[in-house]
Amino acid sequence: MAKIFLDMPGGLKMPAVGLGTWEATVEAEFETALKNALEVGYRHIDTAFAYHNEGVVGRVLNQWISSGKLKREDIFVTTKLPMHAVHQDKVEEFMKKSLENLQLSYVDLYLIHFPIAIKPSEGPPSFENLKGEDTDHLAIWKKMEEQVDAGRTKTIGLSNFNARQIERISKSARIKPACLQVELHVYLQQRDLVQYCQKNNIVVVAYSPLGSPGYNKFAEKIGVPTKDLPDMLHDPVIKRLADKHKKTNAQVMLRYLLQRNIAAIPKSATPARLKENIDVFDFVLDAADMTSLDNLEAGEDARVYDFKIMKELIGHPEWPFPK
Repeated sequence: MAKIFLDMPGGLKMPAVGLGTWEATVEAEFETALKNALEVGYRHIDTAFAYHNEGVVGRVLNQWISSGKLKREDIFVTTKLPMHAVHQDKVEEFMKKSLENLQLSYVDLYLIHFPIAIKPSEGPPSFENLKGEDTDHLAIWKKMEEQVDAGRTKTIGLSNFNARQIERISKSARIKPACLQVELHVYLQQRDLVQYCQKNNIVVVAYSPLGSPGYNKFAEKIGVPTKDLPDMLHDPVIKRLADKHKKTNAQVMLRYLLQRNIAAIPKSATPARLKENIDVFDFVLDAADMTSLDNLEAGEDARVYDFKIMKELIGHPEWPFPK
C-alpha cells in the first residue's frame, strides 16, 4: 500500500505527492499552473530561492489563504537555501528572504539545496564557471537548527547529499535531518541511499520522478549541451503495467515510488497531467508488478541531473555524486 501522507518530526505530515516547481520565465503561465494544481488538490508545493519563483508562489498562496479557500496549516511548503548561501553566515539571511518572498511566517521544510558553497560570481553567472568554496556542513547545520528554534521552519533537511555527508551531519546534529530530496525514478532507484534514509527516519522525496522529459528545453535555455534522456514514458514494461491497471505510464511510475514510501514531486503545467499525477491512490501494484519495475534499474547511467555542467565543482571534496 502507499501512504497519502508521510510522517515528519513533530507530528507534521507531508503529502506524498507534491508539485515540483520551476523557474518562472513566464510568470503568468507558472501562476496559472500553480492555481490549477491547488484546484485539483495539491497541498504540497516545492520551491527554492534558486528557482526565482517564490514571489509567485507567495502571491498565489496569499490569495488562497486570505480568501478562505485554504488554511495555512493545510498546505505543505518546502523551499531551499541556494548554493551561494551555503555558509553559516548566510543561512538566516536567506531563510528570511524566502519567507518574505513567500509571504509566510514559516515554511514546513527548509533544505540545503546542494552540498557545495559557491563563490559570488564576477559578471554574469555561468554554470560552467562556478567556483566552489570551503563548505562546513556542521557549522551550516547549526544555523539550520536555529531556524527551527526561531519558528521560521518546522523541519530541516538536505537535497543532493550522499549518505556519507548525511551521516556526518546526523552524528553531530541536535535536530536530525528530516528529509532528503534527490533525483529518483524507476531507472535510478538509489536503493542503498533510500534504505539508509528510511532506516534513519529520513523521509525521501523524489525530484524528476518521471525522468525529467523537459530537461533538454531547460538545457537549451541556459546554454548547456542537451543529452539523451531515459524514455520511461514509453517503456514497454511500464506500458504493460499501465494497461493492466488502466492507468498511464506516469501514474505507474509515481505509484511505484509511493509504494516504496518515497514522496514524489512531479512537474507539469498541463491541467490534465496535473490531475493525472495526483490520481495515483486508487490502484495497487502487486508484488510481481513491483519486481518488474525493480528490474528496470539502470543506475547512474539514467541520472538526468548529474550537475556535471558545473565542471569546476566536480573535484570539490563535497561533490556528492560518482565522478
